[in-house]
Amino acid sequence: MMNYKPELISFKLCPFVQRSVITLLEKKVDFSIQYIDLKNKPDWFLKLSPLGKVPVLRVADEVLFESAVINEYLDEINPPSMHPVTPLQKAKNRSWIEFGSSLLAEQFQMLHAKTEEEFMSKKESFIKKLEMLENHIQAEYFNGDYFSLLDSAFAPLFMRLNILEKKLNDIFIKSDRLKNWRDNLLKRESVRKSVVPEFEELFLEFIKKSGSYIGGKL
Repeated sequence: MMNYKPELISFKLCPFVQRSVITLLEKKVDFSIQYIDLKNKPDWFLKLSPLGKVPVLRVADEVLFESAVINEYLDEINPPSMHPVTPLQKAKNRSWIEFGSSLLAEQFQMLHAKTEEEFMSKKESFIKKLEMLENHIQAEYFNGDYFSLLDSAFAPLFMRLNILEKKLNDIFIKSDRLKNWRDNLLKRESVRKSVVPEFEELFLEFIKKSGSYIGGKL
C-alpha cells in the first residue's frame, strides 16, 4: 500500500482522471485532486507534464502522466489487483481498455459535430463500435461478478451517455446486456463519487458552449 498521499491533477470534466479516481476509491486509498483551467494552464503544471495533458499523478517527488499508465501503477501498488489473474485475460482486458479510450475520443467528436448530418454519421459509427462489446460482457460486470480496471475505464463513458440520453430523450445504448452493464457501473458507489457534485451541470454547459449541433438541442 502507498505510504504517502497521491495527488491527481486534472480538470473537472476529464473522463480519464475519473478512471483513476474510481480505482483509488475502490482501493480505499486516501488521495487529493487538484483541478486546473485547461485554457490557462499554470506554469507549474506545464513543467510537470511533458505533453501538457491531463491527468497527471504526483507521486511524492515523482510525476506520472498518461491515464493508462497511472491506473496500472495505482493498481499494482495497492493490492489486490483489479485485473484478471491469467496473463491472457489481463492482456485482453488491456486491449479493451484501449478500445474504451478510442470510444471516449469518438464520443467527444460526436458531441462536437457542427451539423446534424455530421452528428448522425458519427453517432451511427459510435453505436456500432459500442455494440462490439456486447458479446464480451460476462455477467454483472465485464469479467463476471467482480469489478475490474476495465469496468472503471468504461464507467466515465456510460456516465456521459446516460446524462445525454435523459436530457435529449435519445437512445445511444440499445442492447439489454450493455444497458445492464451500464446500470451496474453507474450505481456503484466509487463511480457515483468519482466526479464533482455539479458534474452533470458542468458537462451539459460545456456542450452547450461548444457551438455543436447537439449543443443547440440542450
